[in-house]
Amino acid sequence: MQYIVGLDNYYNQKRTAVTLGKFDGLHRGHEKLIEKVIECAEKENVESVVCSFDMSAFFKELNVERKVIMTQEEKKLRLDGRVDYLVKCPFTSEFSRISAEDFVEKILVGLFHASYVVVGTDFCFGYQKSGNVEVLRKLQQKYGYKLIVLEKERYQGRVISSTYVKEVLAEGKIRLVNELLGYPYTIMGTVEHGKRLGRTLGFPTMNVAPDSNKMMPPKGVYMMRVCVAGKWYPSIGNIGTKPTVTDENRLLIESFLLQYNGDAYGKAVKIELLEFRRPERKFKTVQEMKACVDKDIAYGKEFFASFCE
Repeated sequence: MQYIVGLDNYYNQKRTAVTLGKFDGLHRGHEKLIEKVIECAEKENVESVVCSFDMSAFFKELNVERKVIMTQEEKKLRLDGRVDYLVKCPFTSEFSRISAEDFVEKILVGLFHASYVVVGTDFCFGYQKSGNVEVLRKLQQKYGYKLIVLEKERYQGRVISSTYVKEVLAEGKIRLVNELLGYPYTIMGTVEHGKRLGRTLGFPTMNVAPDSNKMMPPKGVYMMRVCVAGKWYPSIGNIGTKPTVTDENRLLIESFLLQYNGDAYGKAVKIELLEFRRPERKFKTVQEMKACVDKDIAYGKEFFASFCE
């Protein structure tokens, strides 16, 4: 897969099957679009393109902070080896002023040479969202592409959307988050040095600081899987600020990996959240904290014994 940043850096004269959107999270609804693009590309011998609108610049212009379900690096890894191109398109105020037909003529056809355009029923584009599925349908004969419109994916009657995922993530409903995504909620980061307190208490942990733009679930203890050097390990981890032992108020993911004895400092790791265990607490003593963590670890061993069956 080629990862392209900016439409100006996309150079490809081949015909394509393309889908467009913000694709925050690559949830089951997004996956439906991407699978159709891959199917069209393989069937018609064209190249597959996912054009992902990056809204960060637009929100920065508005001085609005928005957390994301998935960072660009996570999106790249999720799509790598599946599509031919992932194109990151910065969505700026200037870009938002492109008229609907100019968008079709200059981007879909002029740039991507689209043979197939795959979108959902509510896809909007162009200045003040003047373009929609009906506009794309009317223009397909003029510009020589075929429009494919897919119905929304639903969970128990509700449309799966990034907003829905964020809503349940904020509530700590990790099992439901993973159901909506179609895969475990994933966080990437680099293992950093800590105070080694866990090691002295009998449960050495890895400390990872999440990306500042990444949306995090409520602080607390979670059942996790952690990938180190290509191998997955069951883990019990805390997402929070470790209020019992520090007042730094710095958000970290602190994971105790079962069946791991190596040195992971400085290594990039992937963390998958599987289940919420309990909220983060400030204990009166370190000994009280250790007693509670011991219970968390015992619960985790039972959880993974059944999880792996």
